[in-house]
Amino acid sequence: MRRNDGAAGLAGRGVTGVVLAAGAGTRLGLGPKALLPYRGRPLVEAIGQALLDGGCREVVVVLGAGAPEVEAAANLDSFRVVANAGWESGMGSSFLLGDRAADPADHLLIALVDQPGLTRETVERLLVRHQPGRITAAAYRRRDSGDGGGAALRRGHPLLIDASLREAVSATVTGDAGARSFLRSHPELVDEVDCSDQSSGEDVDTPDQLRLLH
Repeated sequence: MRRNDGAAGLAGRGVTGVVLAAGAGTRLGLGPKALLPYRGRPLVEAIGQALLDGGCREVVVVLGAGAPEVEAAANLDSFRVVANAGWESGMGSSFLLGDRAADPADHLLIALVDQPGLTRETVERLLVRHQPGRITAAAYRRRDSGDGGGAALRRGHPLLIDASLREAVSATVTGDAGARSFLRSHPELVDEVDCSDQSSGEDVDTPDQLRLLH
């Protein structure tokens, strides 16, 4: 697995990427979003590879709905795969499973499987900008805002959680919220990094967002 040794803010620690890919994609009605076709391969492959190429030491892919079908259809040999039997309880359980699967000494980079605009450059930028004891979040401006780039940044994913904060963040994770509660309670610990030049940061949640796959 590729290790990132050049990011100034990582204090010599590795980074484990976690791809949250357990959802059933109910709103889309096309099966698990992990298997949506993206540039000639299942989306889960593209997202995991972006994390590796961007500098993550290892990538953990958390599957859930349709896990056997995803493992059969996608080439996940480059990643460590874990299955969340309780995926229906919400994204939080997948977050916690990924956290437990990661090396406890590593920083944690959380990514969503349904964000096709994620690039290696975005991952590299977060790793380079990360500061010890903090959370570094990709943020995006609406490209169609029509205001000449003046729209406020909107925090999104990926999310780089410092190793020293993993336990505190995980203690707040419940249901479908992931790290949201911790982020809202501790805004002073969050650094937002503008990644609007890489993508819109949108997820594929509805049929009209299938355009993001092209």
